[in-house]
Amino acid sequence: MKFKRLALIGCGLMGGSFALAMREQGCVKEVTGFSASLATRQRALNLQVIDRACDSIAQAVEGADLVLLAVPVRATDACLQALRTTLSPHALLMDVGSTKGDVVAAARATLGERLPCFVPAHPIAGKEVAGIEHAQATLYQQRKTILTPLPETQAGHVQLAREVWERVGSTVFELSPEAHDATFAAVSHLPHMLAFAAINALLAQPHGHAMMQMGGPGFRDFSRIAASAPAVWRDILLMNQQEVLAQSRHFRAALAQLETAIESQDAAALEQLIEQASVARAAWQLNGLSDANDAA
Repeated sequence: MKFKRLALIGCGLMGGSFALAMREQGCVKEVTGFSASLATRQRALNLQVIDRACDSIAQAVEGADLVLLAVPVRATDACLQALRTTLSPHALLMDVGSTKGDVVAAARATLGERLPCFVPAHPIAGKEVAGIEHAQATLYQQRKTILTPLPETQAGHVQLAREVWERVGSTVFELSPEAHDATFAAVSHLPHMLAFAAINALLAQPHGHAMMQMGGPGFRDFSRIAASAPAVWRDILLMNQQEVLAQSRHFRAALAQLETAIESQDAAALEQLIEQASVARAAWQLNGLSDANDAA
């Protein structure tokens, strides 16, 4: 697998890590890059994540046989419009967005005859810190990547996309855009929303900051994702509104059960609800690897 040119649209953590991984695997000869910020483009160049910084999306994409769109999901539509004019009909175009229904809709509205080039992708990887400075070639190793190809997508491109993500260390799955958005509203988008809400609820109390200083490993682990990039998660929650709100309603119902058991001093019911969650979580493994239990 050897690509002549990777065009990186969005020189941040996700895109930068992909470029580094592809370079490390010897899968790409040249990397062009574009970010809206000139300073970001220059940092990507200085860090040798990209070989050439471009002044526009169209310029970065010209001549590329692999294009990765690594921008906040709300920017997808504008980026697809900008790259369509210079996108090769033989190029593989992918994104890394955490929502897929809106991305697919944007692709259908903008790509025209280039739609068969597009394989929507969502690597389940990241950090609570953003920026090209945090990019690393190992980010996608031992992680899942979800592909949501369209009926119009070239079969060869779907297979090639699978091989690309496997090459950088991911295990690849395929879902429909609808199934993807429902699933990740439950296992990613809602947990982030709850972490944001928990921190905000704490800070709204008179001594919230002092309380926060007393947090231990359990608080650290639960609240880690609350430090995620605000603009990124603003867009994800808004773009997957329907599924996120549906999951929020499920959570409110489950929380109400716990509150009812506590209010009524029903120890048996409370223990059963806790045990149900404890057993399910203990049996769950991230990528087949168990994690150490921390009851703090």
